[in-house]
Order: sequence, then C-alpha cells, then structure tokens
Amino acid sequence: MRISLIILFLLMTTYNQAQTLQTVSRVDLNKYAGKWYEIASYPQYFQKGCHCTTAEYTVSEKGYVIVENRCNRDSVNGKQSYIKGKAFVEEGSGNAKLKVQFFWPFKAKYWIIDLADDYSYAVVSHPNKKYLWVLSRTPKMNDKVYKQIISRLESKGFDLSKLQITEQL
Repeated sequence: MRISLIILFLLMTTYNQAQTLQTVSRVDLNKYAGKWYEIASYPQYFQKGCHCTTAEYTVSEKGYVIVENRCNRDSVNGKQSYIKGKAFVEEGSGNAKLKVQFFWPFKAKYWIIDLADDYSYAVVSHPNKKYLWVLSRTPKMNDKVYKQIISRLESKGFDLSKLQITEQL
C-alpha cells in the first residue's frame, strides 16, 4: 500500500509540474523560421560534446516545420554534426506547442515558453521541465536580456543550477 501511495504521489507531482508550465499565447511560424543560436541549455545526452549549436527552422508547404540542428563536436572548431527532423504543431496551441520528430515514430514535445516580441530570442522547454534551451538570433545575447530571461525561468520553477552556457564563435 505504501509503495502505491508513493507512486501515486510521484505521478501527481509530475502531472502538476507539467500543468504549471505555460507557453506563449501565439507564435507566427513564419517569423519564428530561420536560424537560432543556442545560448544556454540543460545538457542532454544527444548534445554531448556539442559547441556552436544552432537550429534552423523552415516552414514547409505541407504544413510542418523542417528542423535542422547543427553543432561542432568536441570543440568550437570540431567536425560539424547535423540532424534533420520535422516539427508538427499541436492543434489549438497558437503554434506554441510542437512535437519534433527526428526518428520515426518518436516525437518530443517542444514548447515555446518565452519569446521576444521581435523574435530576437526564444526559450523552449518540455512540460516536465527536464529540457531547456535559450535561443537567440545572434551567437551572443545581450547580458541584460539574458538576466531577464533567467529571472523569468526562475519564477517558473526551473533549476538554474543545471543551465549551461553554450560556447559560440
């Protein structure tokens, strides 16, 4: 009985965390399209050894978004690594919730939780808050803007001790 109560508690905690994360209300995918530089992120196994990480989004004629991620392996001058995928908008989300697919049939949630009015920066996460990326249109971000983003992330309950700056040229 005690184990089932613990499992129930863990499930409820995970569910509640997922429910507390809010996305932006609306994203214009045509404005969002283009190249983004990763400024900081929670380290992920699939990005191990990555430097100079970028993502490029292109709105396809078929209604999905083409995703092209690149990074230099093991150093800023290392061999470039590349992966291409697709992102599908979750209906009724104002284009703020997508599901990204790099390997069929697996899709991952991609929620845009902060976005500059001029689309100069974006913050992307997952409802479980285990993934986090701070993106910018330029390889370097204004320190004041970055600190404001960090402050908002802290108020949303993100563990900022896990956030690592991405080395960019």
